[in-house]
Amino acid sequence: MGSDADPIPTDRGPQATPIPPRKSFLRRHWLAVTLLILIGLPALGMTIWSYAALSISYSSGKRAGYVQKISSKGWLCKTWEGTLYTDIAQGFRSDSFSFSVRSDSVAHAIEALSGRRVAVDYEQHVGVPTSCFGETEYFVVGVTAIPE
Repeated sequence: MGSDADPIPTDRGPQATPIPPRKSFLRRHWLAVTLLILIGLPALGMTIWSYAALSISYSSGKRAGYVQKISSKGWLCKTWEGTLYTDIAQGFRSDSFSFSVRSDSVAHAIEALSGRRVAVDYEQHVGVPTSCFGETEYFVVGVTAIPE
């Protein structure tokens, strides 16, 4: 017992086994931290990207024509997809405009006006990360019937 060093503190007196130093937080929870980094950060990035792409409209406008089709599509994520045929003159089709609808009430209004001449209000959202939000980048937000 002639040691010059300070005794190692223990919780049971001088003859007990010394307490090992406590491991750091990262060493104690390495699996949780690894899963957070591998799964949580990409999920957070995808959420922020989706929110930004769906909130910020690149452009907006109005198109007129005849609704050719509108249907609810998808296995897991159901979206409303439709096609509007624009016309140059009576009876001549010139171009088709494919669109997505996020609102059920707007989709049902378009469905009711299918086959009639309508004007749709749309917003263009560029960079939407998956087709779960819609297959096109054009999202219809309103529809009005045009008298013929």
